[in-house]
Formats: sequence, structure tokens, C-alpha cells
Amino acid sequence: MFRTFLFCIALSGIFSSPSPVCSQEKLKALIIDGQNNHSMWPKTTAMMKHYLEESGRFTVDVARTRFTWQGGELLKQYPAGDKIPRKDLPESRPDPDFKPNFSAYDVVINNFGWKAAAWPEETQQAFEDYVSNGGGLAIIHAADNSFPEWQAYNLMIGLGGWGGRNEASGPYVYFDQQGKEVRDESPGSGGSHGPKHEFQIVVRDQDHPITKGLPTSWMHTSDELYQQLRGPGMNMRILATAYSAPDFRGTDRHEPMIMTISFGEGRVFHTPMGHDDVSFECVGFITTFLRGVEWAATGEVTLTEIPDDFPKADSASRRAFEDR
Repeated sequence: MFRTFLFCIALSGIFSSPSPVCSQEKLKALIIDGQNNHSMWPKTTAMMKHYLEESGRFTVDVARTRFTWQGGELLKQYPAGDKIPRKDLPESRPDPDFKPNFSAYDVVINNFGWKAAAWPEETQQAFEDYVSNGGGLAIIHAADNSFPEWQAYNLMIGLGGWGGRNEASGPYVYFDQQGKEVRDESPGSGGSHGPKHEFQIVVRDQDHPITKGLPTSWMHTSDELYQQLRGPGMNMRILATAYSAPDFRGTDRHEPMIMTISFGEGRVFHTPMGHDDVSFECVGFITTFLRGVEWAATGEVTLTEIPDDFPKADSASRRAFEDR
């Protein structure tokens, strides 16, 4: 972004009005992945890359940890980002060479998951510096399961689950039946979900650029509804929730589904949605994902068009994805 800024300044002496080249400058996004308990993660990375590039707003690179593939063979078997059979999912092992150049990007999208091995200390520090100094970050689904012992990461994501998270990690945050945000500090574990099902998303903050202009409620395709998430919850703004119904082993509470967090000068977009390809095919998910990533990168949203096939309050809308 700094190079773009200098380029625009240079052009300002040529053009009497803002240069069209500058207005079309693409944002640089990096998807990081490689260790995830969800077998669909190679495909969801491919889907995110496609959605971002298709929007015309981003160029996208992928950084993957080395020790994901058993004997190097899985990379050959699943080169197109297909689902990895659970029996083939490798154990997470530290990758001492995982050192992406975060500073080269406007936004980082995290597609790691539960039990991901700790990054090298140098990489952790570089990541903290990147976000705190103004870098953008997007946390998708199981990425809020990762790194429970990394305090700065917990501050970045706001809320997380699993990995031994409990009341010591921070309060359990939800909305009650009256629409009031509750921060429950009583003892309990962090993170659970019932069986996958469709559920309704309710926008709680219609003034934020990510949710501005969206319908107040819309149905999301079949997904895991994360509940009982805990964490510091500092500098966090909950934009949308979903009701966790007891019929699906839910909490009878409204759980956060779209959040933003400030970490230093950095902006974080966090959604617990996105378990598999079906949930990624939801038009509501695609729309808020693109808006969220752009906001994390710039603090603004230009991708404001609401698709004609956006889901309704009582019916989900899905676009079948074909890997390209």
C-alpha cells in the first residue's frame, strides 16, 4: 500500500484529478494454511483465492507450511484443492522455515485450524508487528481454534474455541434474547457446535462498512454454528449473530458470526462461518467475506453491490463452485 501511495503522489502532478490507475490498484492478499483438522481446507483456500481474484480487487498468493503432506505424496494426490480424506490428514508438526513476508501484503487470510503447530518465534513476532503496525487480517472458521497459548494471537481474534480455552482465556460472549451483548465470566470451556445445519444470520450493526446495506436477516447454507467462544474480546465489535437452537444441540443464545477487532493499528475481520465447501458457496458468506477482507486491508469497503441472488430471510442461496 505504501508503494501505491507514493505512485499516486507522483501521478498527482500529472493529473488534475485522482488517477484512474490508482483507483484500480489491486490489493495484495496472502492466504496462509497447511495445518488444519478440517479435511476440506485445500479446497476452501482455492475457493477464497478464486472469490478474491474474481472480484477484481485483489491479487492472491498462498503460503503453506512444509510438513502438511505425508511424504510429499498428498500434494500430488490433491493438487486441485480437493477434500483430503480424514484418514490421510497428517499430524501437525512445526515448520522452522515457515516465514512468510507478511509486510509485502495488504491483508493476510488465515485458514489454519485446530492443533496447528506453533510458528517459529521469529514468524510470530513478524506477524504481531505486521498486524499491530496496520496490516489487515481475516480469521476464517477454525483459524479461531489455533494457537491458544499465543496471547497476542488471542487478542487479534477476539474470541476462540477449543485447544483448552476456558474462563482463563476470557469471557464467553453472546447476545441474549433481548439483543443485549453479554460477557459471561463464569467457569466453562470455550468452543462447541452441534451438527451442521442451515441457520439465520442477523445483522446487529448496520452502520459498519461490512454490513451496511445488507438485509437485516438472511439464511446461511449448512454449516457448523460455533458457540461458547471465549477470549479477551478487547476492541471487538460484533456485527452479526446466529441463534444456536437447542434442536441442534445449541445454547439457546445468539452467537457471534461476524466480528471486527482492532489490534494496535491493524484491522481484523473474523467469521466463525466456513466449515466446508457448502458453507463457502453461500452467497451471503461470499459477500461478507469479500467485504470483510477488503475492510481489513483498507478500512473501507468498495465492494458494496448486493448480488441479485443474495439469500432471503427464510431461504439460503448457494453458488456451486467449480475449481478453476
